[in-house]
Amino acid sequence: MILPCEVAVKSVIPAVRSAIARELIQSHGLKQKKVAQLLGITQTAVSKYTKHCRGAIFEPSDVEGVQPVLTKTAFSLANGEMDKYELADNLCRICAIIRQSGLMCILCRVSDPDIDNNRCIVCRPNGTSTKIYKPEE
Repeated sequence: MILPCEVAVKSVIPAVRSAIARELIQSHGLKQKKVAQLLGITQTAVSKYTKHCRGAIFEPSDVEGVQPVLTKTAFSLANGEMDKYELADNLCRICAIIRQSGLMCILCRVSDPDIDNNRCIVCRPNGTSTKIYKPEE
């Protein structure tokens, strides 16, 4: 069985980094090189994120509760108020929101079609959730 954290590494974290990189460039006017330095990634990765060549499997801001954390993270990074440990904490916080939304179940199912989302209780206690991921159209 594939673990949600494995799915997160391949899909969620790149999507979140992409959203933060775009926010830093568009809203804070930072250059790709600076964004790469703040996120601890390469300038090439930032370029791919901004061109939607990487991290484009879903839009994190479509998940309820994620946008405020993304915005605060970008603001704090742009203003030098966040170190790499706080960034890691915020990335984990965003991932937790995505897991609880039900989106991780969809992503896990795509990664491993044998997963029975009705039996899995890894992301949502007792396999239930009051929130289900629904992208805005």
